[in-house]
Amino acid sequence: MPPSKVSAALARARLGVTSIVFFTVAAAAPETVVGGGAVSGFAVSGVTGIPLGYLAIALVLGLFAIGYVTMSRHVENAGAFYAYIAKGLGRVTGTGAGAVALVSYLLILVSLAGGLGVGAADFVRQVTGSTAPWWVFAGAGLAVVAVLGVLRIDVNGRVLGVLLLAEVAIILTFDAAFVSAPSPDGVVLDTLNPAQLMTGAAGVILVIAFTGFIGFENSTVLAEEAKNPRTVIYATYISLVVIGGLYSLSTWAMTVATGPGNIVSQAETHSTELLFVLAGQRLPGVLVTIGSALYVTSLFAAMLSFHHVCSRYFFALGREGVGLSWWGTTSSRTAAPAAGSLTTTAISIVVVALVAVTGIDPITYLFFWGASAGALGVLSLVMLTSVAVLGYFLAHRDHGHSRWRTVVAPLIAAVVLAVILLLTVLSFGTVLGVEDGDPAAWALPLGFLVVFVLGAVWGAALKRVRPWAYARIGLGARAATVQPGKETAGVR
Repeated sequence: MPPSKVSAALARARLGVTSIVFFTVAAAAPETVVGGGAVSGFAVSGVTGIPLGYLAIALVLGLFAIGYVTMSRHVENAGAFYAYIAKGLGRVTGTGAGAVALVSYLLILVSLAGGLGVGAADFVRQVTGSTAPWWVFAGAGLAVVAVLGVLRIDVNGRVLGVLLLAEVAIILTFDAAFVSAPSPDGVVLDTLNPAQLMTGAAGVILVIAFTGFIGFENSTVLAEEAKNPRTVIYATYISLVVIGGLYSLSTWAMTVATGPGNIVSQAETHSTELLFVLAGQRLPGVLVTIGSALYVTSLFAAMLSFHHVCSRYFFALGREGVGLSWWGTTSSRTAAPAAGSLTTTAISIVVVALVAVTGIDPITYLFFWGASAGALGVLSLVMLTSVAVLGYFLAHRDHGHSRWRTVVAPLIAAVVLAVILLLTVLSFGTVLGVEDGDPAAWALPLGFLVVFVLGAVWGAALKRVRPWAYARIGLGARAATVQPGKETAGVR
């Protein structure tokens, strides 16, 4: 790429609160979660407390966000988790976290591509009667995302805004229809009973619910492009309230439509069509068709949002010398991380092509397993980040923030998240829907441990072979101040 067409800095002050909320909530893919993830969760787990799980996770992540956004005033880096953990727990741990973050977000991105491909193929078949392979639509979606990925970030924000507002509007329309025409059981709150979190199903409920929140943390990834630090803080809290409230309301409304005792059997029968089957019984067909179309655009919007996250992680690692230096370049015309974007697109296409060639089920093994594995990786990073926030503020006591924001809230969040992570690992086979003893139940969690160790080993190696790169870890835009041969002495 010619030097005249690249730079090494992201755009400054282009994103306001609304744009970042659009990116964050779009990444969470509300209609995909409600109509796909939650329904699959009911069917696979056999539990009915998922609406309560969304509320519980929203509260836990709200507690986590207290320290998270407080630290965002001190660490401005497009590789958010990677940088936070490097600052709070050391550079070696940070590089391990960076590796886990990249793998996790790439898994989520390609899982969404698989879901988009199958969803779009089904929608086209229902509307026109014609058929085409799922991978054609997945490839088309990735191609459009690739083009948007190198455009100005605020342009992408407007695209996501339009898609997201339409998506939320149709979900709320469905919710109103479900509650106004309930099952013979009436409008009951059984699936919001807190007692469900005191049973053996608590782990499954919480991990399924947490999967729906993947993307809420992306606000800090965009911190370098935000108008000011408070923009990120406001956007994070608004996103959590919107995501948690919408998910809990919508999944509860579905249980009202089926009856709490029938939601599992209905989910098993209709799978990801359940939302539209219930809507079709209560609303004009044209609204159901629009809802089906917006289910596909929901997946597309989430793909676009996670593409930006992946490309910015590549950018952050390249800029600091942890990854390829080429990753750390941006387009001088749009200030988009073009190299990271191209790398993300290439990896996504390769994975989709491999799934298509091997003929394995894209919904089970790409969409559902990929999203579940990616969520496990992100959950691990959220827990580590909470510990890192605690470590950072204990080491930097002249921060001017209250102990509640810097010590108490991060500590409580870390403990609760560690418990959720343990429950998730122990119940991961149930989450995946595999039999007891299936190697996938332990192989996927173990895989993330291997990725973390390899990343940490690379970080330790940098200290010896490229000390200037090691000194740059976590510095973000200030990384350029550390040049080869001029690294800071005594860096640990």
